[in-house]
Amino acid sequence: MVKIRFFEDKAYELFSQNMIPGTLHLYAGEEAVAAGVCGNLRIDDYITSTHRGHGHCIAKGGDLKRMMAELMGKKTGYCKGKGGSMHIADMSIGILGAVGIVGAGLPIAVGAGLSAKLRGTDQVCACFFGDGAANNGTFGESLNMAAIWKLPVIFVCENNLYAMSVPYSTAFAVKNIADRAAGYGMPGIVVDGMDVVEVYRATREAVERARRGEGPTLIECKTYRWRGHSRLKAHESKLYDPKEYEIWRRKDPINIFRERGYIEDEMLNKIEEEVASEIEEAVRFAVESPFPEPEEALDDVYA
Repeated sequence: MVKIRFFEDKAYELFSQNMIPGTLHLYAGEEAVAAGVCGNLRIDDYITSTHRGHGHCIAKGGDLKRMMAELMGKKTGYCKGKGGSMHIADMSIGILGAVGIVGAGLPIAVGAGLSAKLRGTDQVCACFFGDGAANNGTFGESLNMAAIWKLPVIFVCENNLYAMSVPYSTAFAVKNIADRAAGYGMPGIVVDGMDVVEVYRATREAVERARRGEGPTLIECKTYRWRGHSRLKAHESKLYDPKEYEIWRRKDPINIFRERGYIEDEMLNKIEEEVASEIEEAVRFAVESPFPEPEEALDDVYA
């Protein structure tokens, strides 16, 4: 969680200095979801990610240097600087790709689960998506296919209360997205997405169920993004209620972990010092890396 938080804070700082082109969709505030889910996965398990995917990639073991270089558009980045923030992938550790299209990761996860089942492995795929994607057609199609084929997929809905700028209450007639799981014949679980231990325990049960061949699970994590849809801080936008923002900021997942006695201050301080050094090394690597040459613009383009 600390590594994700520090990476996001540094990315925001660099973006503000025009060192990162394009745009950013930051993950700060939602660290407990990525850490709690990926803490249950093996290196050969899969994840599919979203446009807000830095945290997922870091939790699955992504290389900070290559991630930071990709954000800066450098040749040493995961996509040789051509994909940017929203398209990081690393097949060697099961990161099947972050996707900028809302809901696009859901069928990819079903494909990964089907592949694992046909090959006879016990690999699983964790599929991250937001509450907005739960109103996308791919949601129903993917959950239905995964359920009828009993595929090893864990559908992880990060319900951060806003689909871009649309409040959850105006887009859903159900209290919980996880309630929809019953319609597909799979377990639906609601967890506190700011509590990494609660996310970890729910995911562990879903992963064990998937590895036993008993099919998918839908886990809804109630969480909150600290910044707006893209670059704005949530509390800087008129779309958000300042009181709501302050309530969720007090639910900082790192502080919750510390306050509940899962880690001592001394250990947390040591981790923060180590992570800060690692982040600075990643920034230095990215800054010193070259940009792609103009004649490389069409390399690796397949369609």
